[in-house]
Amino acid sequence: MQNTSDSFLRLVKIMDELREQCPWDKKQTIHTLRSLTIEETYELTDAITDNDWKGIKEELGDILLHILFYARIGKEEGQFTLKEVMDGISEKLIFRHPHIYGDVTVADEEEVKRNWEKLKIKEGKKSVLGGVPPSLPAIVKASRIQEKAKQVGFEWDNKEDVWKKVEEEIGELKEAIATESKVKIDEEFGDVLFSLVNYARFLQVDAEGVLEKTNKKFIYRFQQMEAIAAARGQKLDDMSLTEMDHIWNEVKKQTAHT
Repeated sequence: MQNTSDSFLRLVKIMDELREQCPWDKKQTIHTLRSLTIEETYELTDAITDNDWKGIKEELGDILLHILFYARIGKEEGQFTLKEVMDGISEKLIFRHPHIYGDVTVADEEEVKRNWEKLKIKEGKKSVLGGVPPSLPAIVKASRIQEKAKQVGFEWDNKEDVWKKVEEEIGELKEAIATESKVKIDEEFGDVLFSLVNYARFLQVDAEGVLEKTNKKFIYRFQQMEAIAAARGQKLDDMSLTEMDHIWNEVKKQTAHT
């Protein structure tokens, strides 16, 4: 524990020195850092998706530095200190885990989640959905909304019923397409996506994560297809769809588990 404390204090000291001495660090504000923090967060998620532990370690360090940077600026602005940040999260965790730090008994993780949402309401939250950040990516947000609604019992009983809902929404999308109404098509397509995210939860599938893996798989296979075409002295935009599809199937066979 002492070594960890020493390392943390060393990083805090470095952050203070950079803020006081480095021309770039001196100029940063919470607003200029915002986009960089988002970028670092996505780099962490990429490393997690790739199961890249070395990358995860590196990106966690970058995000930790950003946390210290914001805390330093907060102190300069007279808003809060690093100590207050850490005390705040410690108190919140203790309050929201009465089954660990109090005399509450829970049966499983689902009961922990339900208690968590009830405690957040006690803290002043007006809605169980109030804690969902507006800027979350849409698929992640859909999953979080559904998870939170579940904690108050607004949930399907089984995955079969959820799939029926998916089929119902697909049927409504087809009807909307028949009307050629852009507004209706947009609405129904959104409903299909939302219901599929819900079904993914019942399958215990991370919809955002698996879609990103599919994105990466497509990019890899498409670039392999480009390389094969180039090696044969061809360009994709000069080829027919049938010719490209033939190469695509070659790549799929070669990269069946990629």
